[in-house]
Amino acid sequence: MFPQDASLNGHRIDELFWLACELTAPAFVIVVAVLAISVVRFRAREGRRASYTKGDSPRALGLTLGLVLVVFVGIDVNLAWHDAHAFHELFEKPPAPDQALRIRVLAEQFLWSFRYAGADGQFDTADDPTMTGEVHIPTGKPVIFELRSRDVIHSFCLPNMRVKQDALPGMTTYLYTEATVPGRYEIMCAQLCGFGHYAMRGTLVVETPEQFDQWMRERNHEFGVARAE
Repeated sequence: MFPQDASLNGHRIDELFWLACELTAPAFVIVVAVLAISVVRFRAREGRRASYTKGDSPRALGLTLGLVLVVFVGIDVNLAWHDAHAFHELFEKPPAPDQALRIRVLAEQFLWSFRYAGADGQFDTADDPTMTGEVHIPTGKPVIFELRSRDVIHSFCLPNMRVKQDALPGMTTYLYTEATVPGRYEIMCAQLCGFGHYAMRGTLVVETPEQFDQWMRERNHEFGVARAE
């Protein structure tokens, strides 16, 4: 049902989804059952007159209050508590920048561009490897994506990492994750951003640390040669 979970904490997001299904499914079944019974039992028949009520009788008020408490406490408060706990656990403690791989992401209609710090370890220098449409990350290491937009609001979505974040014009937002399973995964834009929104896709390439280090050496060499020329 879900795309493959290839991240360290993706299972927590899946657990929240299934919890929401488990809490709302019984309410859905009960509401549909009551509706079906009411349609059959109170349907128009010869000799039956329609009755009108304002719903302010003690019985009606008690039923309404009971339903509100069941739905609000049993579903809404329950979900909010679990969501807040998961948010605090997963997203309120970002990895230290010196312990993570930082990648700058520039969104524009209708593509993704990625920039790594070059061999000097600094951004915004001539040796920074840049790519369009494809980004490489290693397994077992936190990754911080620094998101910017050149034009409109985009949403950097990594379904297999179970995370997404908006890229906003005029500011930098951040998204972090840690991959666990090597492979090639889809990058999506989850925000309607114009006529070409459907084509704003990319590829997340997750590699072993050894493969990623080799790939980075090759990119640094390429950009170092290009700078020298």
